[in-house]
Amino acid sequence: MSVMLCGSLAFDTVMVFKGRFKEHILADRIHMLSVAFLVPEMRRNYGGVAGNIAYNLSLLGLGSEMLATVGEDFGPYADWLDRLGISRRYIQQVPDTYTAQAFITTDLDDNQITAFHPGAMSNSGALSVPADAGIRMGLVGPDSRDGMIAHAQQFKDAGIPFIFDVGQGLPMFDGPELLQFVEQADWVVVNDYEGQLLEERTGLSPVQIAARCQAYVVTQGAQGSIVYVGGERHEIPVVPAPRIADPTGCGDAYRAGLIFGLSTGLDWPTTARLASLIGSIKIAHHGTQNHRFTLDEIKDRFEETFGYRF
Repeated sequence: MSVMLCGSLAFDTVMVFKGRFKEHILADRIHMLSVAFLVPEMRRNYGGVAGNIAYNLSLLGLGSEMLATVGEDFGPYADWLDRLGISRRYIQQVPDTYTAQAFITTDLDDNQITAFHPGAMSNSGALSVPADAGIRMGLVGPDSRDGMIAHAQQFKDAGIPFIFDVGQGLPMFDGPELLQFVEQADWVVVNDYEGQLLEERTGLSPVQIAARCQAYVVTQGAQGSIVYVGGERHEIPVVPAPRIADPTGCGDAYRAGLIFGLSTGLDWPTTARLASLIGSIKIAHHGTQNHRFTLDEIKDRFEETFGYRF
């Protein structure tokens, strides 16, 4: 099955401040803020929702396509995808732009200050989901506002089932727009914070959201996840990680597990447990595309963790 991922491709520059923001940002001086942080540790990672999910799917042996816009600086990321054998067929470069970029500074308390430049991503609405490319499943993830609206409608018009993953794009949409996404999508996936906002803005309970699509999945970090499907509520346990190195990209790893399970016909409890396992592997590594596993290794670890094999 071919999967199309509509969402961001981005560079993530992560810097670590060996102190605490609260010791340098004075509450009574916020109106005239001027601070600088020495960051001796810095990493530049390949990221973006579409790229991170495609990476995890490739480890699982499932091919995908990405529908995304990138800038003239995309060369190193393109080389990385080529080395991994991940298709760039539907990635379009926009002249005179940068690829979307996040600049993240973290302190010793894991507080973060982030600046995000959308760059070429702002042009994603000009791309169209190909209706004749053998796509059998899609995902609409955080992207430009126009892109998310257009691609959801295009999947719907083409009869291609898709996951709606609003993510950081949630502030761009009001209640009626979010409700339309829910009713267009086959599956809706959010974290607990996004879920609370989605429920508040649409006026729907989790059960009511699930009734408007095939399944509603809410991830809860260290508390695991919940799947509302077919009138049932499945509580999925978190898989303990050997260490907590970097939570960035864990949600994307989880979503790759969902896509794999849906694509291969696994039942929902197994699908969500697989997703949880992949998320726990990712969190033990810095960066969003630096962890490694094979499908056979995942099957072995799944059996060790849950007592049965998929």
